[in-house]
Amino acid sequence: MSSGKVLLGLLAGLAAGALAGILLAPEKGSETRKKLSKKGEDFADNLTGKFNEFVDGISEKIEEVADKVTGITEEGKVKSEETKKNVKTTLG
Repeated sequence: MSSGKVLLGLLAGLAAGALAGILLAPEKGSETRKKLSKKGEDFADNLTGKFNEFVDGISEKIEEVADKVTGITEEGKVKSEETKKNVKTTLG
């Protein structure tokens, strides 16, 4: 079994256990619903934050690659111009 499946199974088991614990707790239903709602909001906020961090990291990498490509392109243009001048000087 792959480690990804094991991790997914573990997370699903933890979530099911937490949910069962909350639902079986000796509290009023309204309090339990408030707790569930708050936990869901916290989870969504956390997930959104992680996704934004991921997108920011990807954006930075794309900018780095674009800068490198621009630098290589500029260097190629300079070398091309130098080569043209050398050819003209040699032939001319």
